[in-house]
Amino acid sequence: MIHVFSNIRRLLHAARVLSRHDALLPHEYAAQMPSSLVLARRLFAGGPAPDSGEAPGLRLAHAFESLGPAYIKLGQILATRPDVVGGDVSEALKDLQDRLPPFAAAEARRAVEQALGQPLDALFADFGEPVAAASIAQVHRAATTDDPPRRVAVKVLRPGVEAEFARDLSAFAFAARLAERVSKEARRLRLKALVDTLAVSVALELDLRMEAAAASELAESTAGDEDFRVPAVDWSRTECRVLTTEWIEGTPIRDRAALEAAGHDPKRIATLLVRSFLNQALRDGFFHADMHQGNLFVDADGKLVAVDFGIMGRLDHAMRRFMAETLAGFLARDYRRVAEVHFDAGFVPSTHAVETFAQALRAIGEPIFGRTARDVSMARLLQQLFDTTRRFDMELQPQLVLLQKTMVVVEGVARSLDPDFDIWEAARPVIESWMLKQVGPEARLRDAAEGFGALGRLAQHLPELLKNAEVVSAMLAGGGLRLHPETVMQIAEAQAARTRHVRVAIWIAAGALGLLALGMF
Repeated sequence: MIHVFSNIRRLLHAARVLSRHDALLPHEYAAQMPSSLVLARRLFAGGPAPDSGEAPGLRLAHAFESLGPAYIKLGQILATRPDVVGGDVSEALKDLQDRLPPFAAAEARRAVEQALGQPLDALFADFGEPVAAASIAQVHRAATTDDPPRRVAVKVLRPGVEAEFARDLSAFAFAARLAERVSKEARRLRLKALVDTLAVSVALELDLRMEAAAASELAESTAGDEDFRVPAVDWSRTECRVLTTEWIEGTPIRDRAALEAAGHDPKRIATLLVRSFLNQALRDGFFHADMHQGNLFVDADGKLVAVDFGIMGRLDHAMRRFMAETLAGFLARDYRRVAEVHFDAGFVPSTHAVETFAQALRAIGEPIFGRTARDVSMARLLQQLFDTTRRFDMELQPQLVLLQKTMVVVEGVARSLDPDFDIWEAARPVIESWMLKQVGPEARLRDAAEGFGALGRLAQHLPELLKNAEVVSAMLAGGGLRLHPETVMQIAEAQAARTRHVRVAIWIAAGALGLLALGMF
């Protein structure tokens, strides 16, 4: 009961803050509200909410920023759910600022000592003031006690941030359960699942070892890329609440003039950025999903360097192929093929006609051809694509939404470096190379080899399967299958211990025997 009252109190506080920003029940919709909601809007806000002249999405973003870390993270999740908040609000939330005043360096030093179990002087010869601060952690520049010393970046969680998140997430879960209990629309939008997604995301970000692992994995997958690199992780100075990585000495990508002064070509950097991102997404299926200007640098060798690996995206192989074939289809203006890709993936129900869907895709693609590079946006095309597919009953694919949101940011950074940047020409070699490897002759030979390998493994177990088939057939002839409960348990345990290929073979045999049994009757 205490938790219930605590959740209600926190939700009421949030409602008042949202109302003061005119973001809970925006005045733009007041004419459609019943009088009870209009009254509630005024009571929460303490009077009529001031008209700031901003759009509802921007007001919501500012309200979330003032409510603190959990609401900032909620806004970032909602930015990937236009089906919940609408496209305009989703677009406004993508620029949600995750910046807070830094906490005292003395607190950070104590936190480092406690997390790493050693005096600070034994770990770092120098530990400076914070250079960046966000809702979950802040970063300090430091030098190690190694000989010679190494310059490093030390990321430290905010004191008490775990407890603060736990309280707000409890309130979110309470509100989601209540909403789904009384609202069919809330159940359709799966609000509890949304809060669960937020909780998982926050749990990962609150363990800085997970961010270190993400940096390590990205470094490994991009090790062969000559013009992109990731800071090395100092695992000996990394724990749950502290992350230490190599300090990057480079030119911020946001400073075009500084890049040119350092001898770097902004147009080359723009192309490198887009191709690095697409290689991560399509080739590796693991991409940096927060590639804004503050997280990107160019080192003295002209390499693009990314930092901050708290938000990462993954695409499984099927989703990568879907995305590559979709982009390749648009590049080739083959709208029928793009439509078939959606149907083959099962994203668009077969109740719709392929031809009609292809016609809708043509309405998206044709307007971009023949226009200047400045006017053509891949991110906007993907957004239009997702909007169209929703009209054809395609369910939201979270993997693709995160990809599209990251593409918006990457494209914006590239255009800031080169206003006439042609993202399609930059992307074409990556997409075509990946497609060739996936559907070309080598890929078909590889798939065939894997198929023969699976058949070979199945053949190894055929004698055992045939023997089992004889036993089952005899039991069927004698009146049916008779299994003791202990036998059922043993079969389940044996199945769990078998390899995947053996399980497939068992189920194929079971299906065949089932058909045989049906035929006997």
